[in-house]
Amino acid sequence: MTVEPLPQNLPGRLSGRLPVRQILCLLPLALVAVVAVRHRSVLVAGFGHLTSAKWPWLLAAAAATCLTWVAAAVTRQGALVQRLPRRRLLATQFAAGAANHLLPTGLGASAVNLRFMTVCGVPPARSSSALALYLLAESVARVGLLLALLVAFPDAVRFGALVPDGAVGPLLLAAGAVVCVAVTALLFVRRVRTVVSGFLRTALGEARSVHTRPARALALWGGSFSFPVCQAAGLAAVGQALGLPVPPLHMAVAYLAATVAVALVPTPGGIGSVEAALIVALVAAGGPAAVATAVVLAYRIITVWLPLLPGALTLGALVRLKVI
Repeated sequence: MTVEPLPQNLPGRLSGRLPVRQILCLLPLALVAVVAVRHRSVLVAGFGHLTSAKWPWLLAAAAATCLTWVAAAVTRQGALVQRLPRRRLLATQFAAGAANHLLPTGLGASAVNLRFMTVCGVPPARSSSALALYLLAESVARVGLLLALLVAFPDAVRFGALVPDGAVGPLLLAAGAVVCVAVTALLFVRRVRTVVSGFLRTALGEARSVHTRPARALALWGGSFSFPVCQAAGLAAVGQALGLPVPPLHMAVAYLAATVAVALVPTPGGIGSVEAALIVALVAAGGPAAVATAVVLAYRIITVWLPLLPGALTLGALVRLKVI
């Protein structure tokens, strides 16, 4: 009895039968369907509120939403010295928005942008540094805007209504525990200390290089401030469309306070947590609960659900075209 040898290229044949890239193209659409089914009641309620809204204000909210992708693209370029292709960068931000709502804590957008920079020839260390600089600048801008508006409008939001009774102590304990764990790891785990120190050297060098170029620095910080401004303007426009009796600037304060509060909540795109925080913040700003709920649902329809399907299609197309 003779045993025939297996073909030398069997692994290649097996891998050729598995359309990995086609699967990756369809995966975002499948995730959109799953998320839509899970939140179908929110979709129905949100679209119901849109039918009774003033359409010029809704168009203004949609325009503000589109500008957020432009602001994100400008900020991404400002965080990196190397020039990126503009059209592909803008398309990637649109696709990254969809990925951000399908994976928790911003992992989707970060993964898409890291892959895009890698395809553009940016070394992994520099792309990671650019991502960290982007996140830092966006966080500083968001918190800075919130503090500036609170100074200008100290009575815009009643913050006692935003934090449940007895929640401050556990939050401070949790934050202290995280800081203690991080410091312990840096002090006693040599590998962690080596990785962190190397990353910080690269990140600081990239940040210095960016800030020696006025155009890059202007893009980084201008885009970082424009991004939350456009988001807050979208919420204010929806509030005007549905007749929420809260001044637009107070709505901006409520939006910034709510998004800062839920920044560390690990839910896909903040779905669920952002809605709850926004409703509470708008009520704390003086809006009726029913109207505030309608405004938040309509706002999330415009900013999340309507762009989700075309964003997922764009993501699949970019994967197929090997842009990411």
